[in-house]
Amino acid sequence: MIISASRRTDIPAFFGEWFMNRLTERKALVRNPINPRSISEITLDPDLIECIVFWTKNPENFLISLPGIDAFGYRYYFQFTLTAYDESIERNLNKTNIIETFIKLSEYLGKEKVIWRYDPIFINDKFTLKYHFENFEYLCKKIYRHTEKCVISFVDKYLFLTENFKQNNISELSDNEIDVLADGFATISKKYNLPLFTCCEKINLDKYEISHNKCIDADLIERLFNLNIKSKKDPSQRLDCGCCVSRDIGAYNTCLHDCIYCYAKRGNKPAALGRYYSHSMVAGGLDEIS
Repeated sequence: MIISASRRTDIPAFFGEWFMNRLTERKALVRNPINPRSISEITLDPDLIECIVFWTKNPENFLISLPGIDAFGYRYYFQFTLTAYDESIERNLNKTNIIETFIKLSEYLGKEKVIWRYDPIFINDKFTLKYHFENFEYLCKKIYRHTEKCVISFVDKYLFLTENFKQNNISELSDNEIDVLADGFATISKKYNLPLFTCCEKINLDKYEISHNKCIDADLIERLFNLNIKSKKDPSQRLDCGCCVSRDIGAYNTCLHDCIYCYAKRGNKPAALGRYYSHSMVAGGLDEIS
């Protein structure tokens, strides 16, 4: 079994203590996001877990937990989202030490286990094509030695994000805009010998040598950990998603980064804050993010 930790919230940033408690207990309770009355118990026995895939925007405070995870015997890698947006977009994301954190994580795990995500990409009056090209190259210069790939995606407009997008003059990109962005990003990434991939995109960008990515990637897990993964495409994900089957142990509406484009948070920041405190303060016992 592969554990996703988590598409629904930033466990390394906000729920490190909860997560380590779950590893100690060897199990976690997860509420079904579609049917909240349904709660599943997921085993976290390291002998049964093939890999844990962490998703995060800032694992700075989680780095101290890594030796403990290693001692338990788990295998894992990180999806690390690092963009060039400021606090007007990623409203509660402290980026003071973000590049240093990326490098520290890579030096600890190995660059093959830290996948850089520059996503989602949108353009408006402030975050122009020129802005993205300049800042993407700046980040490439800083971290290209500390990762083996970069994954990009283009912003999706969910109905519940309409007001956020309207206030910030954001719309989904046209195919022509995607082509211009892809061409520019591919040119930059080639300078740093950094392969570029897309996440959940229908558009074919092979002409820019940009391939489709699998974030929960059985092939990668096999290569990293010398395993034989028998898995198929996850039917619960979008048709354009290439990820293999995993179990997610997070919960929606619990992340405090407060990014305006986030598909995993509905409602206001105080609501997410209340849900965060209801779980992060639990020091022991069997609790769940819900």
